[in-house]
Amino acid sequence: MSTMQSRTSWQVTRSVWHAMFMREAVSRTMADRMGWFWMIAEPMIMIIIMVFIRSFIRGGSNFIIGADFIPWMIVGMMGFFLVREGMIRSQGAVNASKALFAYRQVHPSDAVFVRVYLDGLLRTFVFLLFILGGLLLGLDLFPDNAIKALFGWLSLWILGLGFGLVLSVTSTLIPETAKIISMLTMPLLIISGVILPLNMLPHYLLEYLMLNPIAHGLEFLRAGFFEHYRVVHGTSETYLWLWALALNALGLLLHVHYKERLKAQ
Repeated sequence: MSTMQSRTSWQVTRSVWHAMFMREAVSRTMADRMGWFWMIAEPMIMIIIMVFIRSFIRGGSNFIIGADFIPWMIVGMMGFFLVREGMIRSQGAVNASKALFAYRQVHPSDAVFVRVYLDGLLRTFVFLLFILGGLLLGLDLFPDNAIKALFGWLSLWILGLGFGLVLSVTSTLIPETAKIISMLTMPLLIISGVILPLNMLPHYLLEYLMLNPIAHGLEFLRAGFFEHYRVVHGTSETYLWLWALALNALGLLLHVHYKERLKAQ
């Protein structure tokens, strides 16, 4: 008589992630019919607005060394939205998967991992559409150093996961923090150098703004797209990854410590 082989912990986790991914993917792509529209329309509307504003700044001349304004802004905007999705959408991941916690194999952190992974895939697809559309319109949107650009994109993805792990705990235990984070996304977009270069600011402000790891990630991503682009002084890949690894470690520790409270919340 043959005995049933027991599965390893990794096999169980992989099965859980696959099932949750399919559930989340169907919910995101089928239930919300306007989801795809807004993922594409939001950056397009912002680009149009910023191009219009730029026409009144410095007489329309290019004030970014080594890159054209529109491709520079598109790359930064897509990178920022990747991190922002990890921050914002992860806050509701635990509550959205509450019914699944009846199964002991499912943990609150699984919901965050799956949601950030899916959001990253969707944002990557949208970014590729913008790159293709930009090339068809004659914009310089093909990365000069594809490996560096890919690593920069991955770095921002991991940073967004770190923020998501931490904020998914705080927003579930203290719901008011979700509203605060939502209000901070617009100021964060400005101080991260998404729509206007940080090099335009005085040095005494710049040294404080460069404490923001998102700014380092966006500059690193742009450096991969534009070979002659002059990154903001003080940009550091090490600083970016220290933040990413620290946030992921803190987020995992919080999930382990508050696992039962998150399930019962």
